[in-house]
Amino acid sequence: MVFQRGEPCRTLFVITAGELEVELDDGGATERVGAGNAVCELGLLSGDVPCPATGSALFESTLVELDGRDFGRLVADDAATLCGFLQRTFSQAVQREHVLGQRLRMHNATLQAALDRLQSTAEQLGRAEVLIGTDELTGLPNRRGLERHLAELRETRPLDGLGLLLVDCDRFRAVNSVHGHAAGDRLLQAVAHLLVSVAGTDDFACRLGGDTFCLLVSAPERANVLAHADCVIATVQGLLQVPRTPPLICPLSIGACLIDPEGGWRSAHAQATEALARAKRRGGNRVEWADAR
Repeated sequence: MVFQRGEPCRTLFVITAGELEVELDDGGATERVGAGNAVCELGLLSGDVPCPATGSALFESTLVELDGRDFGRLVADDAATLCGFLQRTFSQAVQREHVLGQRLRMHNATLQAALDRLQSTAEQLGRAEVLIGTDELTGLPNRRGLERHLAELRETRPLDGLGLLLVDCDRFRAVNSVHGHAAGDRLLQAVAHLLVSVAGTDDFACRLGGDTFCLLVSAPERANVLAHADCVIATVQGLLQVPRTPPLICPLSIGACLIDPEGGWRSAHAQATEALARAKRRGGNRVEWADAR
């Protein structure tokens, strides 16, 4: 190896016999430089600059190394010959830099295209992740979206100060049987819209599946949780006063509880499920608290 990229470049090399292979960039672009040519011109002009390339002799070669002092003696002894040599040398150097610049621009364009593709792929994956966690019919988060939300909550704080409303549609199968599945779908969308309208900025509504929904509410006390549940029931009862065929909405049953940080989601869901079943047994269209008997 005659010179290496990054090392101090203080001299110019004139090839008098043989041939050098010059690696122009990290991408592996190379150029062969034969006898009568020179390399490392910047070292002669600037002195002590980082060498921009790596040069190796392909076979036995002879080079003349010129530093600043040699250059000064040549100027004094034969300026005209030296001038012609330098014109050819630096013309070749400029051409090499031009070729290298083109290659770098092409390389950068390729890198930019790859980065653009990566960005596009990342955006598509992000959209796909959102869609995977979203219920297609209602637009609410689904069970997977709920699991992601709970995981995010656990990273910032325990699951305290939260209440759970487990909401189920009463006599939903009858709506599907009498009025068709399209009417049932519209009813589910209406329930989803109602829960979103009741939810505060820190609350989280989702569809767990079928005709079952849940609403996580930021509420430190039982009274706060029940206030949300009562609001849902009262709104539904008001809508049911307006006769409509097929019905816009159906009665709802709600099981409610506070989430115990030690028991976590699984325990709270079991308690709310039990309370919801009790509400159903008592005729539906009502709220039952988890610890009530």
